Amino acid sequence: MAVFNMIEEADATGKVKEVFEDIKKKRNTDYINNFWKMLANNPETLERTWTSIQQVMKKGALDEMTKELIYVAVSMTNSCEYCIKSHSIAAKSKGATTEMLSELIAVVAMANETNRLVESYQVKVDKVYE
Repeated sequence: MAVFNMIEEADATGKVKEVFEDIKKKRNTDYINNFWKMLANNPETLERTWTSIQQVMKKGALDEMTKELIYVAVSMTNSCEYCIKSHSIAAKSKGATTEMLSELIAVVAMANETNRLVESYQVKVDKVYE
């Protein structure tokens, strides 16, 4: 059960309404998803997160698809089902294939397993590989 109720678009006012409109415009959609509706309980958090996500996820030294794949990997590690699903879809819309996502899952699972083994055995760094 959620701690807060979502702010539906029909009930949005002020800053929340402005951010919702910007999301729809920039994403070329008429839909506001549940993440943004829930963040709307705190208009400052909603605005800050929307601004930050646009800045971080735009094309830079890393292309947008790679950034989405990284987002999926971190979401898997954090067990965030919502983000795994939404960013997998976003990655596919930016060119990722099913095979790429499948391989990503294998890499993340392997990294998590070996990370736990290293930490459990308290392995000290001994050589940096080139």
